[in-house]
Amino acid sequence: MWNEPTKERLSKIPKLYETENTPARDKLIRLHFFIAGCDWYVAEYDGEDIFWGFAILNEDYEMAEWGYISFSELKSIKLNGWLEVDCEIEEAWPVKRAVEVYKIRTAQGWLKETQVYEKGGIEGNDRQSRIHQG
Repeated sequence: MWNEPTKERLSKIPKLYETENTPARDKLIRLHFFIAGCDWYVAEYDGEDIFWGFAILNEDYEMAEWGYISFSELKSIKLNGWLEVDCEIEEAWPVKRAVEVYKIRTAQGWLKETQVYEKGGIEGNDRQSRIHQG
């Protein structure tokens, strides 16, 4: 895995079920993993191997969903023997609400908010910063 998150970064992620009473659109997305049209957005972590978050596989927005993600499985993925899953570094991926992540917003059908965000309705969320939102 490229840019594997540090133990310190992982320790900042809420434990599984800590945010279960937070509406999906307000969940804080702490990590973004990606490879070849697949994106995994992390909101919770069990501290060992299991993340909970949002996954979009093969750019299939209709089948994208919230669920469990295995960290060890992400680390084991290799395409063509060399291409590995990458994780956005902290400087490129500030913690943000799920509704602020363009791909999650699109997959969830939260498109009404899209116009607000594109017009700069959320502080710090302009077109340039969305480049790193995945």
